[in-house]
Amino acid sequence: MSVKPINRHGVDMTRTDTRAPAESYPTFPVGPLPAVLGALQDPVRLEMVRRLGNAGRPLPCATLYDTINKSTATHHFKTLREAGVTERVVIDGQAHQRLRTAELDAALPGLLAAVLAAANTTA
Repeated sequence: MSVKPINRHGVDMTRTDTRAPAESYPTFPVGPLPAVLGALQDPVRLEMVRRLGNAGRPLPCATLYDTINKSTATHHFKTLREAGVTERVVIDGQAHQRLRTAELDAALPGLLAAVLAAANTTA
C-alpha cells in the first residue's frame, strides 16, 4: 500500500500539474465596511483596485503592480481577496484578478464608485 504525500492544503504533492487548484483560492463574501476600507487604505492596493476598475475586466496579476516584488504583491492580493474586493480567476492558464464590482455594489452601494472616482483624481 502506497501513501501519497499530501501538503497542508490537501494537495497531492505527486501531481505533475504544478498550477494551484482553483479551490485553493476561495471567493470570500464582501466583508463589512471596516474590512473593505481597511483593504483599500493601502496605496498599493488602492492602485491595484484603480487599475482593475478602469480596465473593467480581469487583468493579469503582473499588470497590477510596478514598484513591489511578487511576494509583496501576493500579500496585497490576499488582503483584497479576503475582504471580498477581488477574486482570483484563471484565464488561459494565467492568474488574473477580477474586481467584484457587482458584489461590492450590492453589499456597499456607492462605495466602489466613490473610491474609484477619488483614486482617479489623485492618480
